[in-house]
Parts: sequence; C-alpha cells; structure tokens
Amino acid sequence: MSSSAPSSDDDVFDEFLSDHGHETEIVRWERSYNKLQCPECGALHEEGSARCSVCDWRPN
Repeated sequence: MSSSAPSSDDDVFDEFLSDHGHETEIVRWERSYNKLQCPECGALHEEGSARCSVCDWRPN
C-alpha cells in the first residue's frame, strides 16, 4: 500500500480537482506591513476586510 494514498474523502476530492487543473489550496490575504494585500490584484486593505474593493476577490 502506498503512503501517498489520500486519507479522507476531502483528500480524494482535492486530488481529483488538482488532477483536472483546479486550485485546491486555501487562498488568504497576503500581508504588506500592517495592511492586507489582495492576492489577485495586489490592492491594499485595512485589517478585517472581507473582500477586495478593487476586484471583489474574497478569501476562501
């Protein structure tokens, strides 16, 4: 038995999605000094922002 076998239903689903070109990792805000930075467009936002006011991106 292979040690790289998925260990849960979520792992199986993530493996299927990644095999078919979909992102499966949780994407969060990036940090730039004391601001949150949108990983899509790079816009800066205050702490506690729920979405990007420039491109409407929202963290997973």
